[in-house]
Amino acid sequence: MSDDFKITAVSSLLKSHVFAVERRTVEHRDRSFHRDVVTHPGAVAIVARDDQGRVGVLRQYRAPFDRYTLEIPAGTLDINAEAPLDAAKRELHEELGCDADYWRLLGKFMVSPGWSTQLMHIFEAGTLTMGERRPAGPEEAASTVDWYSPDQLRTVLDAEPAIDSTMAVALNLVYGKFFERR
Repeated sequence: MSDDFKITAVSSLLKSHVFAVERRTVEHRDRSFHRDVVTHPGAVAIVARDDQGRVGVLRQYRAPFDRYTLEIPAGTLDINAEAPLDAAKRELHEELGCDADYWRLLGKFMVSPGWSTQLMHIFEAGTLTMGERRPAGPEEAASTVDWYSPDQLRTVLDAEPAIDSTMAVALNLVYGKFFERR
């Protein structure tokens, strides 16, 4: 909330199963303007490391780019009143088939504050117990999982045309300067 900007009206433009879009009328000093905002319940992402120090990564189809991308496990806070850590545990099991005894919140960041309310909670998970994946949705069901050492992951990601920003932030939080060129 700001003392010199005030939202004076909100109208709904779109509602989907993951997000909504609303038009906000904002007043500032003697001026009024509109901003279209994607409202999102928030999300989680997990850097899962096995007992060999390898990171679990999904290769998953993404319709906006019409290609497969490499991502760490992640998902929306789409279950009513679900705490971020509970969502992270659920997503880790769904996507990698793991449970973890060790959890640490690495941080929270605004995904794109100029047009979205999405807040991403990034966790590190370790001391893993492997089980069966329970993918949710067609993209997850068609996804594959690979485990990479940090050096292998750098090599794989260097070959990608572009990488997922959440994974980039998460890897830098865990490893520090993960993408610094050697």
